[in-house]
Amino acid sequence: MKARANNNIVLIGFMGVGKGTVARELVEQSKFFAIDCDDLIESLENRTIKKIFEESGEKYFRELERKTAKWLEKNVKNSIISTGGGFYKVENLKKIGTIVYLQSSFDAIFERILHHPNAKHKLAKRPLLKDLKKAQNIFNDRIKKYKKCADITINVENRTAKEIAKEILNMF
Repeated sequence: MKARANNNIVLIGFMGVGKGTVARELVEQSKFFAIDCDDLIESLENRTIKKIFEESGEKYFRELERKTAKWLEKNVKNSIISTGGGFYKVENLKKIGTIVYLQSSFDAIFERILHHPNAKHKLAKRPLLKDLKKAQNIFNDRIKKYKKCADITINVENRTAKEIAKEILNMF
């Protein structure tokens, strides 16, 4: 696959699938720089994603994602960009870079979070995971949408970040 002109790799997928972990591994295996969209938004707002959701709501957060996406399109090149679970909805996604969907089952994602050494923090920072039934419905709704906007789909279940990163880099 030939990368888009800006040479960015944009990781999409459901919350907790490992986008940040894979981004860090991609940095280790390449000359890319990594950017996390949620970290950018938290810096912009000077508050956590959880606080943004609690104080301003999801609609406001999605507007912040759109603002971040426009900034990424204009200013970022040769980078790995890990996104939040709903970032796939931004209208200029394809202009930011080559879209890589990290695919996994809901159960495997939830197990991954639960078995993380910092599981309590991982769960706390994901406001949409408070209600598992609702989270499962969101997951089910997004599967086809992730696939539709992805240039590449990588199954990440039962694989290490090192293996996943190597597969992604071998495609470019």
